[in-house]
Amino acid sequence: MDAHESWSHSGIGGPPEAFGRHLRGIEIYLFLIAFLCVFYLSNGPVQLSHYDLGWHIAAGDLIRERSEIPFQDPWTFTLGNKRWYNLSWLWDAIASVLYQHAGFAGIVLMVVACGAIIVGYLTFCGLSSGASAAAVCITVFAACLLYPCYEAVPNTYLAASPNIATMLFAVIFYAECVRRRRWFLLPVMMVLWVNLHGGFMLAFPVIGVFCGVALLRRNWTNFRSYCLAGVGCFIAIFVNPLGWHIYDGVAATLGHFIQANIGEWRPYFHNMELPGSIPGIAYALTFVALELRYRNSMPIPLEPRLLAWLFLALGLYQFRYAAFFFIFSTVPMALHVDRLLPRRLAGFDIRRAMLAAGLVGVLLLPLAFMQVRPALALPDMLSEEDAAYLRAHSTHSRVLNHWNAGGLLIFRTHGSVPMFVDGRAATAYPDELLRDYLKLVRWDIDEDAWDTVIRKYKIDAVLWIRGHEQLRHFLVAQRGWREAYTGTYLSLYTTQQASSREGSQETPSR
Repeated sequence: MDAHESWSHSGIGGPPEAFGRHLRGIEIYLFLIAFLCVFYLSNGPVQLSHYDLGWHIAAGDLIRERSEIPFQDPWTFTLGNKRWYNLSWLWDAIASVLYQHAGFAGIVLMVVACGAIIVGYLTFCGLSSGASAAAVCITVFAACLLYPCYEAVPNTYLAASPNIATMLFAVIFYAECVRRRRWFLLPVMMVLWVNLHGGFMLAFPVIGVFCGVALLRRNWTNFRSYCLAGVGCFIAIFVNPLGWHIYDGVAATLGHFIQANIGEWRPYFHNMELPGSIPGIAYALTFVALELRYRNSMPIPLEPRLLAWLFLALGLYQFRYAAFFFIFSTVPMALHVDRLLPRRLAGFDIRRAMLAAGLVGVLLLPLAFMQVRPALALPDMLSEEDAAYLRAHSTHSRVLNHWNAGGLLIFRTHGSVPMFVDGRAATAYPDELLRDYLKLVRWDIDEDAWDTVIRKYKIDAVLWIRGHEQLRHFLVAQRGWREAYTGTYLSLYTTQQASSREGSQETPSR
């Protein structure tokens, strides 16, 4: 293929017969989906480690109970006039239903099913690019092990949180743009995406890259299709309970000052955990080396290359985008790996081996689920015992809680214990409150900041990390509070007045 042909053809997609041919390689799909799902299931407890899962389930319960989307927070005393922009209301409702009928196991199985669909779509994209079965298996397996980012818990992207919806739809949009024939379905899927997670804005970079490349190639048919898909997706955004105010919710997340204090929005280097991050770093360096070494020696589709480089740069800037780099680099990496593999690995024998291994993987799935099911639970940071004490003694208190305990506190008490803040951040809390809170999250105590916040918000109870000795000394030794309760991870400090009130509440029950 000469340079002109390489530029004029994408090398991916193709007629329907090609799609059918790739599906007939069922052993490849079976092998990858089975073994990656075994891996995902074995990490089921990690998937539930996201601290926000608690409030998502509670929000779903609230939506189902009221049969409407609440626009005011019912759980905190610091809301003021702030409107609550719940950008994931549909995911919350689904999680609530699953939890009611199947417990945490149902939520984990939903997440694993989403992971399986992602694996299937990436496998299709790799095979349709012309890479061999062996190269596709190696690359998809590596990418799908790495993109969940398990080494930066709780910033997992194959986790029990609405993040998984964005991962899933980003891959679906990418694959459907590759196929080109079903672009008219993208606006329909956007209606779902926009109600599942605020990451729906990622649809436009994906469509935009394909549209831009079609324009450069002067492929007016594809250019028109992608433009229509983009316009349709823009219109579909407004099919949500918030209407055009959904952009206010997105704006409250993107570019907000609170991002500098949330791990997933901070640079990749801030989230590196050695040695666990070494495989991801090695993969990224290998991608860069192969891209530079073979940049002109073989035709590789331009669109996935651009998306991979774009999200590699964004991932270094903000960690949450690193997962998308692994996703979009799959096709270029498969083609690079293919040229390095011996030709005999592309033969029929390896497909038969994949079929046999895939069947073994399918048999392992129920065993993996039964093994992990007893361990499926929310993080222990705020246990049911901790919540029981709070419900018994702090229902009339104004509790200044640690950020990471907020979502669990909502789940355990459903608002019976009024709280200060949680991971919804700027989508639910005023900027002034968030600025006040950020002054407190330091190991060294800023006495003026603590005194100001306690006085300003009339705080009479503090629920904080147990090991924060400086805070214990400040509240107990210097301000005359008492440590009323100590759990495994959290301590509750109360004022003398609050302690007296608790005693009077307990008297009738004795």
